[in-house]
Amino acid sequence: MKIEQIYTGCLAQGAYFIQSGKEAVIIDPLREVQPYIDQAEKEGLKIKYIFETHFHADFVSGHVTLAEKTGATIIYGPNADPKFTAHIAKDGEEFRIGELTMKVLHTPGHTMESTTYLLKDKDGKDQAIFTGDTLFLGDVGRPDLAQKSADMTQEDLASILFDSLREKIMPLSDEITVYPAHGAGSACGKNMMKETVDSLGNQKKMNYALRADMTKEEFIKEVTDGLEAPPSYFPQNVKMNKEGYDSIDDVLDRGCQPLNPSEFEVLANETDALILDVRHQNDFVKGFIPRSIFIGLNGSFAPWVGALVKDVKQKILLVVSEGQETEAVTRLARVGFDNTIGFLKGGTEAWKAADKELDSILSISADQFGGMLKDKNHQVFDVRKPSEFASEHVLEASNTPLSTLNDHLAEFPDQPFFVHCAGGYRSVIAASILKARGIHNLIDVAGGFGAIKKAELPVSDFVCPSTL
Repeated sequence: MKIEQIYTGCLAQGAYFIQSGKEAVIIDPLREVQPYIDQAEKEGLKIKYIFETHFHADFVSGHVTLAEKTGATIIYGPNADPKFTAHIAKDGEEFRIGELTMKVLHTPGHTMESTTYLLKDKDGKDQAIFTGDTLFLGDVGRPDLAQKSADMTQEDLASILFDSLREKIMPLSDEITVYPAHGAGSACGKNMMKETVDSLGNQKKMNYALRADMTKEEFIKEVTDGLEAPPSYFPQNVKMNKEGYDSIDDVLDRGCQPLNPSEFEVLANETDALILDVRHQNDFVKGFIPRSIFIGLNGSFAPWVGALVKDVKQKILLVVSEGQETEAVTRLARVGFDNTIGFLKGGTEAWKAADKELDSILSISADQFGGMLKDKNHQVFDVRKPSEFASEHVLEASNTPLSTLNDHLAEFPDQPFFVHCAGGYRSVIAASILKARGIHNLIDVAGGFGAIKKAELPVSDFVCPSTL
């Protein structure tokens, strides 16, 4: 028996490759499936099943393509109703993989089809659970994502989740290993641990949602408290996971088309495509195509694309560092953005050589920022999350979170102002959005709040979030 967790940091997502004998199964695969196929071929394995824990909202799974390419059977738990061929398992149903057995534990609550898979060894002993978004390390799946499709309130779903945890998961042995679908950084939960694997026994001690003396009313209150609005792309990803999608090969063929500056400009004008610049923020601020939006590959790229670009069908033109075209198109496709139509060959250097206009952003150091703060006419806008801002922030700064920046456009003044985040990534995203909206009198603070603290500039003490 071999269990491999394939963890993707950008999505904080864990897929699983399990093998026994000459058979293998994949749990919650990513969109790009060739690595699973290559691994199976290398080790002489047949991919027999593709187990899906639920219809994912935060990424597009590779189940449809993987089944087409390998002949493997897609397995969902009870209540699932996909538009493609799949086996809808019954609660308690078992599947053989070599000498192993995978048992279906229907655990609704996050969604109504949510299912945990219990892996048993050749002797029938419980070894591991693959919990999807039902149970995370330190948290459980949020119960508000499926309320519309299930025609229930988040409180109704939380109540069902409480029962699932206590009837199906908590009675299991403390020694078994918990393999969740996500870790810290995912929008599918709120208090996840940085670890990605743990024992169930430790989770019973550490996870607030598994307290033995917790009442259902206490659980509902705690699991629904403080939930932020889910990203707008979540329902669109659910639809793709439920109904199917284009092959990743076709998406890559379309998206990796090299375009010279003239072709790029014509397509941008004729298709109303979004120009998305995915280089490092330090390169972007020095020169970029006017009205392009920065979201760099070096940060939480896919989640920010999903949060800020409202429609997964939006056509996209890429500005990308040489050799990163395939990575950019792939990572866009992971969250359902399949309509990349090409990239600028030669990047901004080619654009400049073609005598086309470039824009730039004034980006200053924290020390320069400290000196300029003496000018009381310069307002400071902090684009971090409200919780980050509440913990500590620059004196007299305003909190305009990146995720809701468009709601704050009227607050930005006509005179120069500063914008910063925690480390310099989100502030450049914000600056690019503001400039695309015609607001050009901004100054970015390179290195963000981390650099501001290091420069020992005055900051506030803790502020209760309710006062913000």
